[in-house]
Amino acid sequence: MKVRRTEEKDIEIILNIYDKARRFMADNGNASQWVNGYPGRKEVEQDMSLNRSYVCVDQQDRPVGTFCFFQGEDPAYKVIEGSWKNSEPYGVVHRIASDGKGKGIATFCMNWCEAQCRNLRIDTHRKNIPMQNFLKGRGFQYCGIVYMADGTERLAFQKVNHHKQTP
Repeated sequence: MKVRRTEEKDIEIILNIYDKARRFMADNGNASQWVNGYPGRKEVEQDMSLNRSYVCVDQQDRPVGTFCFFQGEDPAYKVIEGSWKNSEPYGVVHRIASDGKGKGIATFCMNWCEAQCRNLRIDTHRKNIPMQNFLKGRGFQYCGIVYMADGTERLAFQKVNHHKQTP
C-alpha cells in the first residue's frame, strides 16, 4: 500500500468508502456521527482544492482508504473543554475511513500521518468506540471536548511523538 493525494478519478470510490464507513458506524452503535450525506462530494472536493485529501491505494493504485490531513490550525480546535498536550504547531487528521475489505488500512494511513508530523490532533464522536479504541491503542491521549462548526461535540485526542518517523 501507499498514500498519495486524491485525484479526480478517486472521488466516486471515496464516496463509496464513506458509505461503507457510515454503515459500519451504524452497525456498531454510532448512527449519529456521519449523517445527512456527510462526508460527501463537497467535503472531498474542498479537501482536494486545499491539497488535504489523501487516499491509501493498493498495488493496483485502487483507493482502499481515505483521509484528510493537513498541518496548521483547525478552527474547531481553538477552544477545548480540557487542554491540549501542548500549543506547538500540529497536524490534523479528519474523515479517516477504509473500504472494510482489508486489515490494517487505518493503521497504514495513521502511520503515514505520524511520519509527516510529530504532533497530531484528531477528534471523534462519543459513540465511535472503535475509533476511540484505535486511537488509544496508538498512544493518542484524550484531551477534552471540542465543538464542530455545527455545534456538535467531539472527543479530542492528541499524540506527540518525540522523534519524527520516516514514511
